[in-house]
Parts: sequence; structure tokens; C-alpha cells
Amino acid sequence: MRSTPTDAYGIIEFQGGGHVNKAMYIRVSYDTKPDNLLHLMLKDWQLELPTLLISVHGGLQNFDLQPKLKQVFGKGLIKAAVTTGAWIFTGGVSTGVIRHVGDALKDHSSKSRGKVCAIGIAPWGIVENKEDLIGREVTRPYQTMSNPLSKLSVLNSSHSHFILADNGTHGKYGAEVRLRRQLEKHISLQKINTRLGQGVPLVCLILEGGPNVISIVLESLREDPPVPVVVCDGSGRASDIISFAHKYSEEDGLVNDSIRDQLLVTIQKTFSYNRNQAQQIYLMVMECMKKREYDNKHKCYSFGLICLFHIICCSYYFLYFLLFLPMS
Repeated sequence: MRSTPTDAYGIIEFQGGGHVNKAMYIRVSYDTKPDNLLHLMLKDWQLELPTLLISVHGGLQNFDLQPKLKQVFGKGLIKAAVTTGAWIFTGGVSTGVIRHVGDALKDHSSKSRGKVCAIGIAPWGIVENKEDLIGREVTRPYQTMSNPLSKLSVLNSSHSHFILADNGTHGKYGAEVRLRRQLEKHISLQKINTRLGQGVPLVCLILEGGPNVISIVLESLREDPPVPVVVCDGSGRASDIISFAHKYSEEDGLVNDSIRDQLLVTIQKTFSYNRNQAQQIYLMVMECMKKREYDNKHKCYSFGLICLFHIICCSYYFLYFLLFLPMS
């Protein structure tokens, strides 16, 4: 695919709500270099380099959360972002985990003038009404009402910025994956304390999720240095599988035969997988367990909002792998 200068960048004015939210956006090639993207964010969008980067991953399909968990997740995430001056990275569209992040951002904006920097990185090809965004240095109205018959998704109106990655496909995810990962890595290498040589801390926050989320967790833990991962147990699917393995594995990351069999059956049922497919996911989960590092002072079980806020803010300094279990 031949790359050409972008024909879509400017400001979105979200329609369909009581208050018109605005967000800056740009359509970019899927292979855009991360240093060029960061330059755009700092110079053109005039953002300040964050002191923390929170990368949120989870299910793409809509799912419900228990009210108490939704509150704990939302308030903990927003408090961490506001307190530290963090950027939040999401998939940008109003489905699944991103919808829950958007609800938390919306609740915050209704009570405070301070805006959280929430950056949605989505594939151009899955964006509903993307034709409305064509134009250079334009301000475009954008409808947030989704078409129930469409396989495309609308952008989430609570975000402040959007990077829309284009690889020429339509209706498919994937164009954004490598671009987002490389951008997160590049940001984490930027020095926020030159005297100490400290880069921007990066934390991966997991809510629900499919098999691809388990891959994301493993990739995060394989990084050098490993990226800390915060998993919200009780949110469903991948999060609960990882949490179960974490709870019942030994310090060496191994589980007994009974737990192994339970995990395999759960993986099969959760993802409608056959035994061989479940075995592949199981091996990935077990590798995650072997890569964790414990710090008993910061183990976290059932402490709610303050604990989620604490572990997001402190995870880079204390742990390579963290687990959050919500209040029962």
C-alpha cells in the first residue's frame, strides 16, 4: 500500500449529547514511526509529556460490570490519571472496555473542569461515519449514535484525542496494534527525570477481554524491562482466567494437575475453544505466571478504590505483575 499525506485531521465536535465535546484527531498510516507521532502530540496537539502512561486493554464486545466494580475501576483509573498527570491509551471506540473507560471520563468531566488526556488509538477501517472526518485542519460534527445493523463502531465522545491507523482494510481490527505498541514503547523511553535517567512509567490495565488480551499481558511481561500489568478480577473472561491462575499457582508459577484441568475446561467454555486451542492459551497463562514478581508489601486483595489507585500509581516501582481483586 502506497502512503500519501493524511487527508483527515482536525477537531471533532461530538453531537447527540447535552454538551458538545471536542477532540483532536488524525488519520495516519499503520506504519507511521512512533517518534513522528509523539512529535505531533507534543508540538501540534501541545500536550505535555506524561509522568505515567496507562494502557487499557480488554474486551471489544460490550459487557456489563457489577456496579461496585464499575465504580471502583472508574474512580481508581481517573484518580490515578488526575493525580499523576497520566495519559490514558484505549482503543477509542464506544464498545467493550472502552465504553467503561468513557463512562468514567464522562462522570469526571461532569464534576470537574480538569480534563483527563485520554487518547483513543483505533483502526480507521472500523470507524463509523469516518467519511465525515475527511479534510485537512477542519472542525467536523460527528454523530455518536451507532447503527445497530452496522459492523462499524462510533468513536467514544469522552476521549480528548484520536489516532486513527489506516492499513487499507475495512471493518477489521489490527491496523492499530503494532502502531500502538511501538508508540507506548517510545513514550516509555522518554526521559522525565534526566538526572536519574528515568523514563515514563508504563502500566497495562486489563478489564475482561478475549484470548488476544492474554497475548497482550504476556507481551507486556516479556518486555525489557517488563511492563507491570494490573488485572481486574471479577470483570470476566481473560481477566478472571488470569486471576484464577494467579490465585492458585505456586511461587514458581506452576499449578497442580487439578488446577490445570480446571483452567483448561474454563478456557474451553469461556472462548468456545477445542482442547488443543485451550492448551495454547493455557501455556500462555502459565508463562505469565512464571514471569510475575511478588512484593508481599504490595499484595492487594479486596481493598477497593484506594488500592486500585495505589497499585496503578506505584506498580512501575514495586512490581512486574500485579493483581487487583475487587471488593466482594
